[in-house]
Order: sequence, then C-alpha cells, then structure tokens
Amino acid sequence: MKALMLFLSLLMSSAVFAQTPEQKLAELKITLPEVPPAIGSYVDVRRVGNLLYLSGKGPRNANGEYIIGKLGQELSVQQGYDAAKLTAINQLAVLKKELGSLNKVKQIVKVNGYVNCTAVFSDQPKVINGFSDLLIQVLGEKGRHARTALGTNALPLNMAVEVEMIVEVE
Repeated sequence: MKALMLFLSLLMSSAVFAQTPEQKLAELKITLPEVPPAIGSYVDVRRVGNLLYLSGKGPRNANGEYIIGKLGQELSVQQGYDAAKLTAINQLAVLKKELGSLNKVKQIVKVNGYVNCTAVFSDQPKVINGFSDLLIQVLGEKGRHARTALGTNALPLNMAVEVEMIVEVE
C-alpha cells in the first residue's frame, strides 16, 4: 500500500510540475518573434481537420536578416545546426500565432528540412538536428517526429536552410 501511495504521489507531483511549452521557452531564454508576412503567394499555415501544414520557413533573426550561404562552403555544420534551430523558433512562432498557445500541439507529425549545400556535402541530418532538437526540448515527446533532411543547390534568398512541417493539434 505504501508503494502505491508513493507512486501516486510521484505521478501527481510530476503532473503538477510539468512545464508548458511557453515556460520551457522562457527557461531556455527564447522569445518567439513576430511572424513576418510571407515572401511569396502562399500562406504560412493551412489547417485541414486537426492537422496544420506549415509552409517552409528559414533562419530569420531578430533583425529581419536571414542566415545565408552554403553548407560545406561558407557555413560549417555547427552554423547550419544553429540556423536550423533558429528556423524552429520561427516555426514555433507561426504555431503560437495560429493556435494562441503551444499547449494545443498534440504532436509534431512530420518535418521536411532542406539544406542549401555543395554537391559533396552529406551532413544534412546533422544540420536539421538543430530544428528537431529544439522541438524536442520545448515540446518533449510531442516534439518527436518523422523527418526528411535533403540537400539542395539553392534556397530562396540564399537561406542556409528551409524547413516545413505537419502538426497535429487538439
């Protein structure tokens, strides 16, 4: 009986102390930016039932500038990882704007990451890990997802990375 009571109290305390995604962002000292207007003839997000399809976003910093360049030429794997992490922050901003709260995210279903790179660069998964790792840090198990990481010879505005995703919501 004591073991059952201990288990129940641990279970209840973990639920009480569970952090919301917004609290986790604050702990990580991450502020979500304003979502800028789309740079083409598209919308940032389209809802179909309980799925959100997010258009590709890139690594736009607080000054409105993109991290640009080719991986394997001007940028290192670490710089690409950081660019992908910044892109995840920008996509979380799109989700927050659409949903009002990141608590409404049931799970990240699929991520497609594109890396602007040279023909011989082959570390695309390591670069897009920056995106995936941040989602998991902020959303926990809800942030784990299926993923594709591809290299391409060019991206809009010479962005280092571009990432799109599919999200299931409550």
